[in-house]
Amino acid sequence: MSRTTIACLTLVAALLLPGLSASSTTRAAAPREITPESEQALQRGIEWLTKNQENGNWGSNDLGLVSMGALAYLSAGHLPGRGVHGNAAQQALDYVVDNAKPSGLLNIAQERRGMYNHGLSAFVLGQAYGTGSFPAGSPGGDQRIGPVLDRSLRLIAQTQCTDGGWDYIARSQERGHDLSLAVMQAKALRSAVDSGLEVPPEVIEMAIRSVRQHYTPQGCSRDASEEEQKKHEGQFTYTKGGGADSVAMAAAGVVCLQEFAQYDDWRIEKSMKVVCKAIDDNTKSKSNAAPFDAYALYYVGQALYQVGGKDWQRCYPKLRDALVACQVKAPDDPSHHGKWVAKGKVGGKPGDLYMTSVACFILAMPNRYLPILQEGKIGSLQEQFGKE
Repeated sequence: MSRTTIACLTLVAALLLPGLSASSTTRAAAPREITPESEQALQRGIEWLTKNQENGNWGSNDLGLVSMGALAYLSAGHLPGRGVHGNAAQQALDYVVDNAKPSGLLNIAQERRGMYNHGLSAFVLGQAYGTGSFPAGSPGGDQRIGPVLDRSLRLIAQTQCTDGGWDYIARSQERGHDLSLAVMQAKALRSAVDSGLEVPPEVIEMAIRSVRQHYTPQGCSRDASEEEQKKHEGQFTYTKGGGADSVAMAAAGVVCLQEFAQYDDWRIEKSMKVVCKAIDDNTKSKSNAAPFDAYALYYVGQALYQVGGKDWQRCYPKLRDALVACQVKAPDDPSHHGKWVAKGKVGGKPGDLYMTSVACFILAMPNRYLPILQEGKIGSLQEQFGKE
């Protein structure tokens, strides 16, 4: 992408954004979306992140998790270097930028976590860049993040596999591994598009084809015609061969297609049935347990928001209230008060960072501060990527 594009984008963002994202002006949150309880829970979560931050990274060397902490701040309107939480937000973003490799790879953990961390981090850096978050001339400012983001996007294009997917390790080969890797890179690419940066159209087109191949119908063959598949229920699954069907993968496939303007793809409605049923089922209990682990929650919330309409209106309040109910409340213990306890494979303090960051992101969505939270069918994206 051109440096002129980056410089112009920074100037426009600075003019439009004295404090918050331009996308935040698209529509104010409806009263039904935010409650006093959810606002208080979000504030407690942000305070936990700030009070428990260590060296900018919360004691984790997974740049993806550190980036999620930064995303929590950005989505709640706390910009780097500004206000009570500005220093913590800047430290998190600086940690990611400082540890970017010359190749563009955003990973300093195990090699097999490379493209997980890379996709998450590139997505968040794109959002930070698009909001014009950094004060002019700051150590973590756009003059640093622009080149890092540029290299990270180039690496995503360079490591795309022949079938349109990606592998765990930053390398190009014949076949990508699974849908979870594709969605993380896809979100990073869409984040770049939202921020006005250039992404090769062929990379997007290959990714869309790959995502569609992860859809698995029930009651008929995956090789059946689309007309036949439409007659049956189904959802996006972990692998192209069917693999594990989970609510996380159903939501992840929806997010991919929505973010690349495939708004009318029939697979979205099929998979959203799975997502909404899981929300209904997982929020019935009064046990104050988290409705999903952090990974699933991250995509379930975004799928709801991107599809919008009746699914969002009906299911988001259930998801929101379940998150409010399961937050840890221990006012005398700042190491626990305001966090959400980790569920799933990532445990301990890094897991609590992950879960708390995602919960804050979901609760902050109605603020619509981030470029990724533009609403409705975006004409420019439809024109660029909308053709099947």
